[in-house]
Amino acid sequence: MDFLDIIMSRRSIRKYRHNKVPEDHVKRILEAAMNAPSRKNERPWHFVIIDKREILDKIPSFHPNSKMLFEAPMAILVAGDLTISRDIFITIDCSAATENILLAAHSLGLGTCWLGVYPDEERIKGIKEILNLPDNIFPVSLISIGYPDEGKPQINRFEENRIHYNKW
Repeated sequence: MDFLDIIMSRRSIRKYRHNKVPEDHVKRILEAAMNAPSRKNERPWHFVIIDKREILDKIPSFHPNSKMLFEAPMAILVAGDLTISRDIFITIDCSAATENILLAAHSLGLGTCWLGVYPDEERIKGIKEILNLPDNIFPVSLISIGYPDEGKPQINRFEENRIHYNKW
């Protein structure tokens, strides 16, 4: 599959087989994440690999859109370091890393779902507590990852009416 096919065919997956994701796949995914662009090359991100069932199963108690974690074999938290960046760019930079995670995982035959943490205060508090994050680490997004147990068709999302040339 070429890169544009990877982009066009990626879908949010909410049903997973219980197979463990190989460590070499996780490493490749994180390499892709760390190659995301960031303002001034600050690279403010940190990543928490979550593969303990008891942690995955607790997250839906404060993050209602994360029920797929009951099935997913793992998740990755993308968090920003407030000692590196304290402005809006921390979320932009971490979002670029998140997108790279989604695309890299898809290229390896894995399914993902981007679960927003920021700006929901209850989700931020819950993630910080359950993962014992230091005060300077700011959770931005959580990604469920695993082998898909559902198929989703590719959808043409191109909308010509959203394109403007030179002015509105």
